[in-house]
Amino acid sequence: MKIIFMAVMALLATVVLSAPGLAEKKPPISGEALFTEHCSPCHQDGGNIINPEKTLRKTDLVAHGITDKADIVDKMRHPGKGMTNWSAATLPDEDAEAIADYIIRTFK
Repeated sequence: MKIIFMAVMALLATVVLSAPGLAEKKPPISGEALFTEHCSPCHQDGGNIINPEKTLRKTDLVAHGITDKADIVDKMRHPGKGMTNWSAATLPDEDAEAIADYIIRTFK
């Protein structure tokens, strides 16, 4: 009887821990880490090695019609010449928004 009880408990624990939303979720990656991974090769310290006039500094962003987080994400999704296209398939919306938040907070 004890063996059956232990087997049932082990099976129950396996089901509970593998159910979506019940297992421990990984914490989201920070905007800074995502920026470092995806953006910093061309935008180190908020600059722009391809087009030095288009930095990530607020004054340059505003001068090019980029005024908020949605505009930054849109630019990631539909970049100009010389910039990698970060589609939602390659960079999920949550990650793109975290990067945009980081840019807004960091490169004033």
